Parts: sequence; C-alpha cells; structure tokens
Amino acid sequence: MEFFDSLEAVPGGFGPSAVTIGKFDGVHTGHRMVLARLAAVAAERGLVTAVVTFDRHPLSLLAPAFCPSPLVSNAQKRELLEDAGVDATLMLAFDQQLADLEPEEFVRRVIVDALRARVVLAGSDFRFGRKGAGDVALLRLLGEASGFDVVLIDDVRAGEERPGEPTERRASSTWVREALEAGRVAEGARVLGRLPSVRSVVVAGERRGRELGYPTANLDPVRLEGFLPADGVYAAWATVDGVRYPAAVSIGNNPTFDGVPQHQAEAHLLDVELDLYGRTIELAFVDFVRGMEKFDSLDELIAAIRRDADEARRILAERG
Repeated sequence: MEFFDSLEAVPGGFGPSAVTIGKFDGVHTGHRMVLARLAAVAAERGLVTAVVTFDRHPLSLLAPAFCPSPLVSNAQKRELLEDAGVDATLMLAFDQQLADLEPEEFVRRVIVDALRARVVLAGSDFRFGRKGAGDVALLRLLGEASGFDVVLIDDVRAGEERPGEPTERRASSTWVREALEAGRVAEGARVLGRLPSVRSVVVAGERRGRELGYPTANLDPVRLEGFLPADGVYAAWATVDGVRYPAAVSIGNNPTFDGVPQHQAEAHLLDVELDLYGRTIELAFVDFVRGMEKFDSLDELIAAIRRDADEARRILAERG
C-alpha cells in the first residue's frame, strides 16, 4: 500500500482513483464493507483505491471536550487499511488550515487535483469542508463539474446480542467503544470483525507477580497503542516477535496493593517464561474473565490468579 502523510506527498499523476473519505477509527466491519465496495467499483472501472483519513479525530480540534479516545493509533490504522487491501492511503493532518477549507476547495485540492478521483463513495450523512457545510448533494454537483461520480453506500448493520433482545444496530466506532468500556470484548470483536487489541513496550514493574509465582509483562502506558477495555481480567492472545502465546491479562490498579497506577495493563503468559523487558507485545482480547477485586490476603490473591489462569486456558482452548 502506498502511504501519503500530506497532499504534497501524493506524486503527480497518481490515479485515476476510486476514493472514500472518513475517520476509519478501528477499521471495523462497517468500514471493511465500504472498502470492499470501493475495491469492487475500482475494479469495474480500472481505477486504484484510495482512502482519505485524518491523523486525529476532528473533534480534537473543533470540540476537544467531546472528543472520544481513538480505538487505534495512526500506525495501527495504517496497518489495518493495508490489510484490507487498500491501494493507497492519504492521512491528512486535521489542523485549522484543513478545517477552514471551504467544501469546494477541499474537493478541488484533495479529490480532484491530488487523487484524480473518477468516483467517490460516500454515506448519505457525509459532510465535508468548513463547518461541515458540504453534503452529498453538493458533492454530486461538484462531481458533475469535475468529472467524478458519487456512489452512495449504505450503513452496515449488525446484531447486538443481548439476552432476549435481538436487535440490529449500525456498526460504528461508538458501539465498539461502548462495548470495550463495559468489558464486553467479545461483543467489540463482533463489530470490529477481529479481536480488539493493544500494543506497547514492556517495562519493569514492581515484580509482585513474579514473587507470587505469576510473572507479568507490564505495558508502558505512555507508548500504548489501541483502546484498553474496562478494568478486569481477560483471556487474551499475546504476540511477541510474531509468535502468539495464551495469556491472562489484568487491567486496573490491583486494589490488593497500594500505589499501583490506574488502568494499568499487565499480561501473564501461560505456561511459558520469556524475558520481555524492552520488547513490544500485542494483546488481543478474547473474553472477559472477572472484574477487579481486592483480596484480604496474599493466599486469596494467589488462589484467584490460579483460577484466572485456568479460566483463560479454557476460554482460549475453546476459541482456538
């Protein structure tokens, strides 16, 4: 996949292309359906596929108090788009200069001049340009004048599995975020179309886990990529240098001990001991095991950790 981090980075003569535009936070099932449709349209017309996305959520600039936390880092988003088969990604810095572009100028500079689009895929609620003044009707008019078609895409809907209440809901980053914030990682995985994951570098901790017989890899919160689910214990897959290991992951402040940072992630790799300090680890969450608890004694804590490890083994064996 070609990757461009600015309009100036797009080579002259790029395209002609089929384009879609959006935040693509998480690159979930809805996004992947859009990308599949983009690929089909491009193949029919002999075009390359191009995604226009942004280096941050627009609300981080326009309304910071209402800006949600991202599901993935920019590096993760780039990898997911490449995995989805996109030919090229243009990731624009969402700064004041971009936010102030009038709709007509945005289309001219990005869609027409840089990407030489012949078709643009957009949802019915697509907005673009300064203060979201551009809509699909204007996009069609600009397309007629500039030589590109507009193809409308439908929302992708998925079943929200709740006991006794089968429903259909639009697949969205908001839904994924809600599920993860509640610890429902299996539900988040259904909407994402993959296991929700985070990655970071392993740093030294207090070594309490090792002293208890269950050494853990502590993830550096500063370099963390991805969205940590709610506090609790999870069955997960841990990947280090391309090798996957079963793991039990604890997220929280470990209330049995004092002074543990809030929402800290640490992983115990099951049945294997590795020197992980300074290495990058990725955790893919499979299912929730239990909530965070405070124990009255170390013996109670050790017994609970043993049960957590056994339950994580069982879950991971069942899920393959």
